[in-house]
Amino acid sequence: MDVSMWISIVNGVLLLVVILLLVRRRGASTSSTDFDRPLGAVRDELGRAIVNSQTQVDAKFEAFRTSLETNASQAREEARAGRQELQNTLISSLDRLQKGNEEKLEAMRITVDEKLQGTLEKRLGESFKMVSDNLESVQRGLGEMQQLASGVGDLKRVLTNVKNRGGWGEVQLSRQLEDMLTPEQFDANVKIKPNSNEAVEFAVKLPGRQDGEFVYLPIDSKFPHEDYERLLAAQELGDVGAIDSASKDMERAIKLQAKTIQEKYIDAPRSTDFAIMYLPTEGLFAEVIRRPGLANELQNKFRILVTGPTTLMSLLNSLQMGFKTLAIEKSTSDVWKILSAAKTEFHKYGEVWDKLSKQLSTAQNTVQEAGRRTRAVEKTLRTVESSALSSTSPELALIESLVADIDDERDDRDDDDDDTTSPTDTK
Repeated sequence: MDVSMWISIVNGVLLLVVILLLVRRRGASTSSTDFDRPLGAVRDELGRAIVNSQTQVDAKFEAFRTSLETNASQAREEARAGRQELQNTLISSLDRLQKGNEEKLEAMRITVDEKLQGTLEKRLGESFKMVSDNLESVQRGLGEMQQLASGVGDLKRVLTNVKNRGGWGEVQLSRQLEDMLTPEQFDANVKIKPNSNEAVEFAVKLPGRQDGEFVYLPIDSKFPHEDYERLLAAQELGDVGAIDSASKDMERAIKLQAKTIQEKYIDAPRSTDFAIMYLPTEGLFAEVIRRPGLANELQNKFRILVTGPTTLMSLLNSLQMGFKTLAIEKSTSDVWKILSAAKTEFHKYGEVWDKLSKQLSTAQNTVQEAGRRTRAVEKTLRTVESSALSSTSPELALIESLVADIDDERDDRDDDDDDTTSPTDTK
């Protein structure tokens, strides 16, 4: 509410109060003269009362307004002072907080800088070390690659020479045979045909029909390196014509080598009716097997079985199992022979025990008879001791008869011994 509204309310209240006072006062004096007074005087009096009350109200309101202004001014001053104090307090608190934050931030920055510096130096050291190690490894790898390139060059020079190439295949074949078979199961540089000086590189000894006999399985290594290299080069270039030409040349070389092996090294029954062509690389073996009909033609026409390093190991493993089976069969036969001989000896051993039993029975009977005779002699001696000394002739006769009986018993026992030992001696 504003000031004018408050003034109107106060004026209305004062007017009601004046009217009530006038009515009460007029009620107290009931004289007719009072009622006869003119209405103008009442109105004037009422006007004066109103003006008086208005003046009083204005004065009170002015005093009230002055008090309010004074209070408001004091409140504003206090509020201003409070705000200033609060502002000063906030400023000082913010200053202290800012200073503390700056100090903490500086300490954190120093700590972070130290940790970052240490971590950075450590990481940089580790990175430089790793780079150094990698460079050293790369350098070693380059050295190994150079050595490998040198070795590849040496191998290429070796494979370029036909004689060295054949020696390399022969060495590889020899290593595989030595790994799978015993030295007694194969021979090297074997002349299979009696009237020929051609010797196969290796021949596996297969068991023959009789003990001590064996049949050779010829194995010869071949390596048509030039034809195979031309085929690989044509395949890398993707030249179809060159591939067909190189494939035909390689097939021709393989067939020529197979024919050579057949003519030189197959001589049944001294050898098997087939031989093995060993190709020292898996790639060459795969190319030969991949040729349509080539492996069948080599096997059917030339009696040649083509093998690579892996297939030769499987074949040798099969042969090794066959050798073990034959050894087991031979051992079984020897065991049966030993058991048969043991059976015969055991029968003879039983006969010896029977003979010993009879001899022990005879000895036991003899001992028993000797005991009986000893007791008879003792009885006779006791009789002799109890007899009179004068009658000597009957006693002597009794002793002589006793000695004669003992001699007869001894002769009978000797005859029984001769009868029991004569059949055994005859056997």
